[in-house]
Amino acid sequence: MKLKEYKMLFMELIRYIHEGVHVIDSDGKTIIYNERMADLEKLTGKEVINKPFQDVFKDVEDSTLLKSLNTRTVIENKNQAYINKYGKEITTINTTIPIIDDNKVVAALEIAQNITQIKEMTDTILELQKDIHQPSENKNLRIKQYRFHNITGGSKAFKKTLEIAKRASKTDASVFIYGETGTGKELIAQSIHFDGIRKTRPFIAQNCAAIPDSLLEGLLFGTDKGGFTGAVDREGLFEQASGGTLLLDEINSMPYDTQAKLLRVLQEGYVRRIGGTKDIPIDVRIIASSNEPADVIINSGKIRKDLFYRLNIISINIPPLRERKDDIMPLCEKFIEKYNEKLNKDVWILSDKAKEKLLAHDYPGNIRELENIIVGAISLLDDEHVISDSFVNIHSVSEFKKNTIDYKNDVKEMGLMNIVDSIEKDIIYTLYAESGRNITKTADALKIKRQTLQHKLRKYDIR
Repeated sequence: MKLKEYKMLFMELIRYIHEGVHVIDSDGKTIIYNERMADLEKLTGKEVINKPFQDVFKDVEDSTLLKSLNTRTVIENKNQAYINKYGKEITTINTTIPIIDDNKVVAALEIAQNITQIKEMTDTILELQKDIHQPSENKNLRIKQYRFHNITGGSKAFKKTLEIAKRASKTDASVFIYGETGTGKELIAQSIHFDGIRKTRPFIAQNCAAIPDSLLEGLLFGTDKGGFTGAVDREGLFEQASGGTLLLDEINSMPYDTQAKLLRVLQEGYVRRIGGTKDIPIDVRIIASSNEPADVIINSGKIRKDLFYRLNIISINIPPLRERKDDIMPLCEKFIEKYNEKLNKDVWILSDKAKEKLLAHDYPGNIRELENIIVGAISLLDDEHVISDSFVNIHSVSEFKKNTIDYKNDVKEMGLMNIVDSIEKDIIYTLYAESGRNITKTADALKIKRQTLQHKLRKYDIR
């Protein structure tokens, strides 16, 4: 391939990727500025291309592009916040790379991911959590509180789990809960808190996989002005949960550096906000949960051993639904009662064939999957009182693979790319549903990045 063709390929690539791309040459002039970056900064290529960087962007003291160009350093996942020309605060995560040829820096390339909406969401989470746990007449702000009497299950394996959880509620010790997606980890965690010695204090839950790495630290520990560009004085979840319980769900997704800071907080009993110098005493019980077994996340390096041993004072394993089949019918009865009221239906029972179908399934999505199956069935009924097997919609990857063989006869009519898209959509839909709509678990099953999966979910309008 010739140089000209490589250049064409590169230009097409940066045209279609979802991140902003900005490249300056050794003199600091912009030579590449894609549409995504222009849209992010509300500028046009004409305003930026071939112009000195410092002439276009006035506040350049913290510019990672200039720093990378002048110091030859790679800057990864740097949080930046700035005001665009319309006065809107933009927050990005940037990776900046110096381009070196024959020991000379010839350019610097920056890739920017717009996380403005995610940061706004994070700020909203903190404000809502603060409002929820302050005395208020607004009942809509109160989170639903689960206790042990809300939990359905009488199988031998599950009774053992509940017995350990009930004992844990009488202590202040840290708890580590393992359970596959959809087994009810938060239900157990809430029951430990709201039936425990801290029940009058806050309970806050945070999914560690739901927030970008660069924002999770500020969300947990809070921020002080000056901590990073755009930072404000704000308490984090540790301060908001002080005296109560903080559930860290999917702790196996927490960045390694953040784990070290979490360990220090647990050991020393105080938190220091990002950018702050003041040590703030906190009294928080930690319940951590993971959808992967302890040996897997330790051996794969997803969690520090010293942090795990600190958290795993009390260990609770929630058995998957396939190992507690005796609980399937009682759960179905509970869900029928729940959605009769919500959907204004009058369903009485399941047919014998519907029961057989439900009992034969392995439930990779566990209780959440079972609940989705029941609500789907009830939603399809009109005046019927019995859920027949025809309304029990169970998908499995093995069934899907058998059905996709028919596509071979449709290539001429649909075209190859449409066939590929259709197969990809069905695979993603199936695994996403079976995971209980868990992005991390679905991405792991597909062996792709979370961001790639999120793009494909938007592409195929899968919700």
